[in-house]
Order: sequence, then structure tokens, then C-alpha cells
Amino acid sequence: MEKDREFHTVRGYQMLNSENKLLTSSMEDYLEMIYRVCIKEGYIRINQLAHKLNVRPSSTTKVVKKLNVMGLVDYQRYGIVQLTENGKEVGRFLLKRHRIIEEFLKNLGVEKTLLKDTEMIEHDVSINTLKKIYMLNEFLYNNPDVIKRFKNFKKEFYKENQEMLK
Repeated sequence: MEKDREFHTVRGYQMLNSENKLLTSSMEDYLEMIYRVCIKEGYIRINQLAHKLNVRPSSTTKVVKKLNVMGLVDYQRYGIVQLTENGKEVGRFLLKRHRIIEEFLKNLGVEKTLLKDTEMIEHDVSINTLKKIYMLNEFLYNNPDVIKRFKNFKKEFYKENQEMLK
């Protein structure tokens, strides 16, 4: 995973919560995936988006139409989906948020449920908490000895607390 060194969230967060334009968790997932594909290919098709999100194309069309009305994507029936400038900005924020949570969980040693846990947490984390998690991730990145000490601590902790952790 690439390491994002910049972190700008204030504008993205404001856009997510602007008047009557609050995105649902589902809409955030769609926009994040559209952004992921569009930064590489410039556009995405409805069927491709539906496949990537494991949903029906008809459901995908409904959400994309809502994102279009909100001014986050450009969508023409039977056509391609592209991000507007606002959509790019919000999408960038959503992907950064995802990566921050994912990196945090990796630092904790979460492996088997990493994707599910990241998805569950990212939609409900406050901007203040996200900033603190980002700061902690940066601290750990710049102090790998702390991660090593934490891993050693976990091994000992699990040994000493096996009964409690069942």
C-alpha cells in the first residue's frame, strides 16, 4: 500500500456535510470506488462499478443518479460515469479516510477482518478522531521501534491472558 504523506480533510468533511447533501454510507462507498477507478482510468461504467461493489446494476444506477443530482459525478444514461471536481475532492477524502483507518488497524495487528472492520469504522469515525488516528499512524511510521515493542507486548499479553481472550 502506498503511503499518503499529505492529509487534507477539512474541505472534504465540509462537503460531506453540506446543506442537504449528506452522503449515506452506501453513497460514500460508491463514490470512493468511482474515485479509485477514475484516478487510474478517468471513468467507470455502471456494470463495472456494480461488479466491483457486488451489487446489481439497477441499484448502482439509482445511486449514481443521486450522486449526479448532488453534483459529484457526471452520468449519462447507458454511458460512463466520471467525477466532477467536487466529486474528485470528496472521493480523495474518502479514500484517504479509508487508508488511514486501514493502516491503523494493520498497526493493531488486525488481519483476518481488516477489510470488513475498515468498512465498518470509516463511515462513523469523527473528523477529530480521524485526525488523531492519522497522527498516531504517522508517529508509528516514524518510530518503527514502537511497533516492534508493541508486537512483543502483544505476544506476551496473549500468553498471559489466554483464558480471558477466548
